Amino acid sequence: MASLAMNHILERIALFQFTPTHCIQARAMLGWSVEQLSREAEVPVEDIQRFEAQQDVADAARLALAYRFEAQGLVFFPGFAPGRSVSVARESAGHADFAMVD
Repeated sequence: MASLAMNHILERIALFQFTPTHCIQARAMLGWSVEQLSREAEVPVEDIQRFEAQQDVADAARLALAYRFEAQGLVFFPGFAPGRSVSVARESAGHADFAMVD
């Protein structure tokens, strides 16, 4: 079991790696609307819209979004579009899954 300090560090890493552009791209990859993401992540639509518009939202909302996408097998790295984790069937991953973010 990870310590509280370790959990805090992991949350900081997740917040750093997950950007508004990632959120938009991840929704597109999954075919989710803002409303569906709101239901899936239990985050208000307004918070998602603010985040995607690069406005401030609570860290808890950002983490809920990132963790919900990660539960769908997506991974996030600064400067890159979301990718599929290796636990997802390898044949479903293509070149577009690893493209650089504009």
